Amino acid sequence: MAGELILIVEDNEKNRKLERDILQFHGYRTAEAVNAEDGIVLAQATPPALILMDIQLPRMNGIEALHVLRSDARTQAIPVIAVTASAMTQDRKKIMAAGFDGYQTKPIKVREFMDAVRETLDRRTTE
Repeated sequence: MAGELILIVEDNEKNRKLERDILQFHGYRTAEAVNAEDGIVLAQATPPALILMDIQLPRMNGIEALHVLRSDARTQAIPVIAVTASAMTQDRKKIMAAGFDGYQTKPIKVREFMDAVRETLDRRTTE
């Protein structure tokens, strides 16, 4: 359902803008953080319906951030999709084994990206 808040955690300005523009075009509201620490604070303060998490972030990486989110009662149920340039099979296995709800590679393919967002949000509302 459009209108839901999606948090984008991405340090690259162009990637963040692309994700924001795609999501807002499809009717979603967005919040943004340029690092994991700020993303965690935003998620705790105003829990989004979904988090899009880059893996390669400065200081704390996306996998470490996911562990923090999952260990906090305020954020543990928020679905998190990894959005990463790490496209090798072993990278995907490692990322999904960490507990992400989905996986999208960069560069983003708009249709696949939006399908993943919708499917993840739909799963959340039916569980």
